[in-house]
Amino acid sequence: MNKYQYKVQGIDYEVEIAEVDGNIAKVNVNGIPFEIELQKPINSAKHPTMNTPKVEAPKPAAPAQPTAVPQPAQQPQAAPAGAGKPIKAPLPGTITDLKVSIGQEINVGDVVLVLEAMKMQNNIESEYAGKVTAISVNKGDTVMEGTVLLTIG
Repeated sequence: MNKYQYKVQGIDYEVEIAEVDGNIAKVNVNGIPFEIELQKPINSAKHPTMNTPKVEAPKPAAPAQPTAVPQPAQQPQAAPAGAGKPIKAPLPGTITDLKVSIGQEINVGDVVLVLEAMKMQNNIESEYAGKVTAISVNKGDTVMEGTVLLTIG
């Protein structure tokens, strides 16, 4: 299984490619499984397997070595990414604002994001107290009812 770490609009993502069969890939993004359809099938002979080493902590004495995949600057320390209780979309809509970031402490009732549905802005509040361990959506994403928006550990 290949693991990659990405940062998109300031949000860290850990992507694991579990399996590719033709033009269907099974991946885990921050621990959440997805089945995605590729525009073209991948020829595994042309794409060698690449394993990205997991970096625990930077060593101050050693000079920084460039890597093919950028590593995130901060990792939450309390829980592994994606561990905890999910906050799900109560109705279909579009994410218009993210109010939290990974590693942030939140309380029950704190507004975590804004979801536009039927031309109304809906504040989505946390049902749990704890640290944000994963954010599964980006500003502008369209989500369906029941989609996991973020995870509180």
